[in-house]
Amino acid sequence: MAGGRTYRDRALVLDKTKLRETDLIYTLLAENGRQIRAVGKGARKPGSRLAARCEVGCTVDALLAHGRSLDVIAEATLACSPLGASPDLEVLSAAAAVADIARACSFEDAEDPFVFPITERALAVLGGAAGALDGAHLDLVVAAYAFKLLAHLGYRPDFSACVLCGDEEVSYFSAQAGGLICASCAASVPGAEAVDAALVGWFRALMALRFDELAAAAVDAPTAALLLAFAHGWAATHLDARLRGLEFLLGV
Repeated sequence: MAGGRTYRDRALVLDKTKLRETDLIYTLLAENGRQIRAVGKGARKPGSRLAARCEVGCTVDALLAHGRSLDVIAEATLACSPLGASPDLEVLSAAAAVADIARACSFEDAEDPFVFPITERALAVLGGAAGALDGAHLDLVVAAYAFKLLAHLGYRPDFSACVLCGDEEVSYFSAQAGGLICASCAASVPGAEAVDAALVGWFRALMALRFDELAAAAVDAPTAALLLAFAHGWAATHLDARLRGLEFLLGV
């Protein structure tokens, strides 16, 4: 694996799937935003060092070798484990949802330097200090991540006024229409969902506030869950993909 066949990259682990009896295929998000799919040989063997270092949500410094169809992870050093040594199910579920969105928003043949830092920061906030965030704030951070990342990709929701007529009095949300809409326009939009003034304020906060600020905001569980459901609808509609991590987090 010498010479031009190998390269080093700092990357986030987004996913892993079984390959044969002892190997795993890892989906990685490189620091430049490119998605890498690479084989971890022997990663499923008991006591594998690679498996211990390449858990979903971790950042690794990896040495990889170019392969014909998939690259191969020659070695990996754990750089950061934002979820801690033993995260609970809620934190793991939230992190899996973020990783699922990042996987759908990154590509093997395209670099996007924005994706890595926002994903790494979201995971760091979700991990908190030994699981300091409750379920409501985990939902809130994941919802904000979904809206922010898709906005960067060009699917930015309009939360300022009705997306159809510009009326500032908005009381409905529609992923198909592109954001908030007024009551008059909602009558002609199938599937538009009613939202109150408090939810409108939260929609705007998801786009305007940083993850740390949202993690410290006062929010109740039903509101956070509803915002997460809207974020899931937005992401699923515009990415045209099934996001299983978000579905699990929502209990769908």
